[in-house]
Amino acid sequence: MKDEILSRIQKKFPLVAKPFKDIAQELGMSEEEVLKILQEQKSANVIRQTSAIFDTKRLGYKSSLVAFKIPQEKISDAVKIINSHPGVSHNYERNHDFNIWFTLAVAPDSMFGLEKTVELLAKQTQADDYIILPTLKLFKINVKLNTTGKDEKKEEVKKVKHTDIELTPLHHQVIRYAQNDIEFVEEPFKKMVEAIGIDYEQFFKALDELQEAGVMRRFASILNHRKAGFSANAMVVWDVDEAKGEEIGERAATFSAVSHCYLRPKYANWPYNLFTMVHGKSVEETNSIIEEMAKEIECRGYMPLYSSREFKKVRIEYFTPEFAAWEERYNK
Repeated sequence: MKDEILSRIQKKFPLVAKPFKDIAQELGMSEEEVLKILQEQKSANVIRQTSAIFDTKRLGYKSSLVAFKIPQEKISDAVKIINSHPGVSHNYERNHDFNIWFTLAVAPDSMFGLEKTVELLAKQTQADDYIILPTLKLFKINVKLNTTGKDEKKEEVKKVKHTDIELTPLHHQVIRYAQNDIEFVEEPFKKMVEAIGIDYEQFFKALDELQEAGVMRRFASILNHRKAGFSANAMVVWDVDEAKGEEIGERAATFSAVSHCYLRPKYANWPYNLFTMVHGKSVEETNSIIEEMAKEIECRGYMPLYSSREFKKVRIEYFTPEFAAWEERYNK
């Protein structure tokens, strides 16, 4: 039942006082059995984190994928500088001249803004070149690894219309706590509710409001890809006709092995504008999926960029003083 449980917690997580009791009933198990398996998978680092997943932009942060061209002998020092920024959540070395790829977010009240921050990082790391690749259109962001082998190759990507919301002080408090990794205990939200000084009903109501507004994408577990058996994950970039970009992006997003699918800008030194993250248990399996996608995607060319090293993979912590502190160090 381990694989079924891992599959279940990657999907819609029960936002109730005793979520593991709900999962146990659904799978025909005891709550104790579910918790024991989850605790074991957490100790084995198969489960990376279980928390609310927020939409950076809906919280007022500006973000982008960024690629640096760093000489090999300078990578180690460059990575330390890049990773020191609290808005860098992912940082990888990939098989291309643009070899360092990271995601960067800056706070709503940033004194530098996104582009100036990238310029500062490029200068500090002595990058030979860089490109800023913001999201022009998001088609899919949903990391659900197929642990059971029962999922279909294709899936429907539903378009959701979000409600407007004005974030209250309570929403901010809930965000600060819900972004943290929960413990696998009977009542994992109890400490959060007590720290905020509200009851369960108010807590889950606030989360529901955040999700309806698209501020919270979902509450779920994220697995460590390699530990979960998905050792070959490629960022595949496609050169597609900009006039047909949305149509092609929507088609690419239907592949269940694709967790992320975005349209990004092209540059003179970068002709690829459709980005898809493709997950497989081996390079052969991943390449096979990419080949299947290539038959359906009208493109001038494509390139799978595999990561050779992972330097950072964390959740951004929102509304914390670290962002301002980082900028103060460089505001000289």
